[in-house]
Amino acid sequence: MRIEFLTKNYNPSEKLKDVITKKVERLDKFFEDDTKVKILLKKANDVETLELTIVLDSSVMRAEVSGDNMYDNIDIALPKLEKQIIKHRTKLVTKSKKVRIKELDASSVPLADKEDSQHGVVRSKSYELTPMTVDDAIEELELVGHSFYVFSNKATKNVNVLYKRRDGDYGLIEALQ
Repeated sequence: MRIEFLTKNYNPSEKLKDVITKKVERLDKFFEDDTKVKILLKKANDVETLELTIVLDSSVMRAEVSGDNMYDNIDIALPKLEKQIIKHRTKLVTKSKKVRIKELDASSVPLADKEDSQHGVVRSKSYELTPMTVDDAIEELELVGHSFYVFSNKATKNVNVLYKRRDGDYGLIEALQ
C-alpha cells in the first residue's frame, strides 16, 4: 500500500504521520501492494479535517472527518472507509454471481440549466478515467454516494456522465468527440 500525505494549512508531526500510517496499513488486508492511499490533512477556522481517499482501478473510496483533533478524526474515518470497502467487495461478489442488464433511456436526459454568473468554482478535482460499462458506472455511483458519476464508456470510448434522477432511475449524458 502506497500512502501519500498532503497538507493544507496544517503542519503534522512525525508522530501523527506514524499513527495514521499504522492505522491505515490495517486496511492492507483488503488491497494489493500497489494500492494508492491519499491522506489530506487540513485546518480551517480551528477545525481540523482529515480526508482519506483510496483509488482503485475503477473506483474511488473516500472518507472525510472534521473535528478538534486529528487523532480522533482518524479513529472516526477508518471505520467509515472500511464499511465502504466491505460494501464494495459485497457488490463485486453479488455482481459476479448474477448479471444484471439495465437499459438507460437516453431520451430522459434533461437539458442543462443555465449557470448563474454570480457563482464561481470553489473546488476542483481531477482523476484518471477508467473505461467501464454503464452497469459498472451505476455500481460506482451507488458506492460513492454522489448524485452523478463521470466515466469513460468502454463501448463508445466517449466520456459519459451518469446521474441519479429524482424518480430513482438513472440518466446518461454522452459527450461526442
